[in-house]
Amino acid sequence: MVPVLALGLGFHPDLTAITNIYQSSILLGISKKQIKEKIDDIIKFAELEKFADTKLKNFSSGMQMRLAFATAVQVDPAVLLLDEVIAVGDLNFQKKCLDVMLDFKKRGKSIVLVSHDSASVKELCDRAMFLKDGSIEIIGNPDDVINSYENYMDSLIK
Repeated sequence: MVPVLALGLGFHPDLTAITNIYQSSILLGISKKQIKEKIDDIIKFAELEKFADTKLKNFSSGMQMRLAFATAVQVDPAVLLLDEVIAVGDLNFQKKCLDVMLDFKKRGKSIVLVSHDSASVKELCDRAMFLKDGSIEIIGNPDDVINSYENYMDSLIK
C-alpha cells in the first residue's frame, strides 16, 4: 500500500528532486533498482524535467505535490490512499492525475479518496462514507452519501 495521505513522505527540503524520489520510494518499500527504472517516468509525469537536480526548498508547494503524487503512482501500488490531491497543479495536471486514478480503478486497484469534492467522489468512487465528528454518518452509494453531506452542510448555514 502506498499512503499519499502525507504527500511527500520522506521528502527533505535540502535534497534534490531525484534524491527525494529515492528517499521517499525506499520508505514506501520500493527497491533502488525499481526506483532507478522509474526515475525518468516520475520526473516526466510531474513535469519537472528542468528541476530534477534542484533542491526541494526551491520548489513551490505545487511542484512538491506534483513530485509526491508522481512518485506514489509510478510505483503502481495495490492500494492508493489520497487526501485531496486531485487539486494538485494546473488543470492539465489535474486531468492527468484523474486519468491515472481512473486507470487504477479500471485495473481493479483500490483507491481510498479523502475529499470534500463531490464531483471527484462521484467520478472515482463506487462507495462513499460521510464522517461527522469522527463517527460514520452514512456509507453507501456516492450520490446518497453526497446528498447526506450536502444536507448537513446546508443545515449548518441556516
